[in-house]
Amino acid sequence: MSGTDLACSTGLTENSLYRYDDWLLRAAAIRDGDRVLDIGCGTGGTTRAAAWLAGSGAAVGVDVSEQALAEATRRAEETGAVTATFVPADAQVHAFETETFDVILSRTGCTDFADPIAAFTNLARALRPGGRVALLVWQAPSRNPWYAELTTGTTPRLDVPGPFAFADPARVVHILTTAGFRTPECEPLQELIQVGPGLDYPSAAWLVTTRRPA
Repeated sequence: MSGTDLACSTGLTENSLYRYDDWLLRAAAIRDGDRVLDIGCGTGGTTRAAAWLAGSGAAVGVDVSEQALAEATRRAEETGAVTATFVPADAQVHAFETETFDVILSRTGCTDFADPIAAFTNLARALRPGGRVALLVWQAPSRNPWYAELTTGTTPRLDVPGPFAFADPARVVHILTTAGFRTPECEPLQELIQVGPGLDYPSAAWLVTTRRPA
């Protein structure tokens, strides 16, 4: 993406997903002193929030886009989130230090894993005993009217990498338990998506169809 496109995408993404952040962060139950790993952090909105909640702890955002991480670093410095740091890496295979983090969270950043079981097996090694995982993912396309409004073509499969790869709760349970986690609780969240004040459909469609999950 060009610098202009990244700036536009950043603003649109943060505007569209901020309504869900409170739910995600409450589910993560971040406490003072926690070390938090944010998977697919994009430009770092959730990483900054996690860092503030962790107080004397810290938050590490991981993403494959170095351009997005440069913007994340700039925003962390600009807002004074001094305990938020960012690492360019593929969380599926990155050699995280064993039992380093108290919390792993992701705001739609895990749905592009090519092999989610292998990816979460890798992440499980980085989590301390008794650690917590909180994932925010899209429900099925049938429960997302924006998808029908802004895209065309066949309904996407739910068992392949993509926005809806974690839409089936049974599949999520299988992935996480096979990777070594306890059986997760899957809670449906219904909230209007906002893609920006006065945003027209062509711009909204650009957001949905031209960028990968944050």
